[in-house]
Amino acid sequence: MYTTGVTTPRALIVDYGGVLTNPLAEVMAGWLRDDRIDAKRFRSLMREWLSADSVRNIAHDLETGRLAPAEFERLLAVRLSRADGTAPEAEGLLARMFAGFRADTGMVGAVRRARQAGVRTGLLSNSWGQDYPRDGWADLFDDTVISGEVGLRKPDPAIYLHACSRLGVPPEDCVFVDDLRPNVRAAVAVGMVGVHHTDPEATLVELEILFGLPLR
Repeated sequence: MYTTGVTTPRALIVDYGGVLTNPLAEVMAGWLRDDRIDAKRFRSLMREWLSADSVRNIAHDLETGRLAPAEFERLLAVRLSRADGTAPEAEGLLARMFAGFRADTGMVGAVRRARQAGVRTGLLSNSWGQDYPRDGWADLFDDTVISGEVGLRKPDPAIYLHACSRLGVPPEDCVFVDDLRPNVRAAVAVGMVGVHHTDPEATLVELEILFGLPLR
């Protein structure tokens, strides 16, 4: 847990993939296996595209909505290789990539219980153009912020402040949960309490301590 020292937070903001779902690494491993993608080549490409020093960052453009998902799929497919040396089919690549997402019922239930107890709840997610399973979100969240819909992405400080503003709660009264450490650090930098999610049970224990609520 990363904290700026606040007490009794009033809002809980969570990431989607890897927090409300099974781990992202598990999802990616399943896709690489099923599409027979060269994993080493894919990881090398992601390091290149996600680098802050990239002149044109394709992944960041996708996350902020500056690049259409279909164009990203085309650009990604030609850089990947399958076991037989051919490139994967571009159409539907993102859908296949994230097909392994499954809801983590414990984490989803915790957000629901927090909201039922009066905690403001929100979603803050960097989108890769995928369709989110939004059924039930109206009962789960007071507000949702998807990077491609607002033109901002984590860890830009502006997107955290935007999410807090839409919930009507200052950053120092918000807890933010993400599975990526840089995103948590950025949240703490704007005044939020950060929880680095690596294990659902550990996260639930931390949230119960922070909010003083039973969430399991």
